[in-house]
Amino acid sequence: MADTDPGSGSGRSPRLNAAEVTIDALVKHEWGSVLAVLVSHINDLQLAEDVLQDAVISALTHWKSAGIPDNPKAWLLRTARNRAVDHFRRRSSYLIKQSELAILQALQQRVDEPELDSAIPDERLRLMFTCCHPVLTSDAQIALTLKTLCGLSTVEIARAFILPEATMAQRLVRAKRKIRDDSIPYAEPGKRELPQRLESVLGVIYLIFNQSYSCTDYQDHAREALCNEALYLSDTLLDLLPAEPEVHGLNALLYLHSSRRAARFDDAGNLLMLDQQDRKKWDQTSIEHGNRMLKSAVGFSRVGVYTLQAAISAEHAKAMTSDATDWQAIVQLYSHLYALNPSLVVKLNRAVAVSFADGAAAGLAAMPAVSPDVPGRDELASYQPYHAAMADLHARNGSRQDAEHHYDKAITLSGSVREKAYLRAQLKALQDSTNEAVIATIEV
Repeated sequence: MADTDPGSGSGRSPRLNAAEVTIDALVKHEWGSVLAVLVSHINDLQLAEDVLQDAVISALTHWKSAGIPDNPKAWLLRTARNRAVDHFRRRSSYLIKQSELAILQALQQRVDEPELDSAIPDERLRLMFTCCHPVLTSDAQIALTLKTLCGLSTVEIARAFILPEATMAQRLVRAKRKIRDDSIPYAEPGKRELPQRLESVLGVIYLIFNQSYSCTDYQDHAREALCNEALYLSDTLLDLLPAEPEVHGLNALLYLHSSRRAARFDDAGNLLMLDQQDRKKWDQTSIEHGNRMLKSAVGFSRVGVYTLQAAISAEHAKAMTSDATDWQAIVQLYSHLYALNPSLVVKLNRAVAVSFADGAAAGLAAMPAVSPDVPGRDELASYQPYHAAMADLHARNGSRQDAEHHYDKAITLSGSVREKAYLRAQLKALQDSTNEAVIATIEV
């Protein structure tokens, strides 16, 4: 799959024929599930990716002349399997390993087999657990799964981890190399092994949702579908592991956040922040579901990071207006969250909450500082949400010059046209209000 930013480009795309439209939709929505079946058969992630890519290229040529098959997904799977069979046959002319011979024989028997029997009911979820092998670090597990299964670009994954793109690219290469060099099998874990891989799987589903939800391109249907997929995977995981409290917590968090989707843009497609949204448009069914799951999560003996984030989202959901938000309660929840997960993002979000509870000056004092001498702190310099938050805090604190500096940085770092438009509007409003104050002073 191409490693491109869906939000980049001129906004125009050439007219696609029927075959290209079908293939484009398959790659966006079915890549992960087809790859999951291939990996479980081939037991080699890189080979599975290669043969599936070959099948997609073959479909572009074949379907234009022969027409689109009745079951395009099955056609891709069958063609990719045939490519894998050809691969093993070529290697069999040399000294083929017994394991490769066994895979070849199994593949020849499975050419027309559409699915697998498994304790995990969804192919994508199955591959998530498979990719999250404990021999890899947690971050490597999550990054590899987001790249391989979910099709997120290296840029998007790096942004989620607050890392330079080059650093994330190296991390992905190292993860794949370790899998190859250590001969780590891509075998589906047994049910007893699922809990030890759960934390990374939860992280993957959360980041899938977050990448799609935080997308600020109006009516981005691909991102909307990705958001719905994260909800579906969370529901499926809840059915699979109902005794795990953080599964309930994540499910609550996703539904509470999802409830705001219809209110995030105005009729013209302009981005609206939380305090600007029409809360009557928030989906009450999703809020009720989220609150039920949150109540279920806190009923367990331990409370985790997703449950605490869900509790924060629930505080917003129960406030009828932005002014009615209990910011002190949210600050306390962020303090508990930071104790469990002392990350820069949590500290940044807590500082924003402090600014609404105790004033902009208090919020600025609570913000993490950019420091080249502290590992990770220098990454804030290129983290767009940091500059957007700093700009707002300085503007509310009356520091125009600092606010303008951070608005300029946030605009430069933003990859979304609508996000840039929102930030430019905020900057212009700040400049206009300052100019009006100067004129008023002169007249007096």
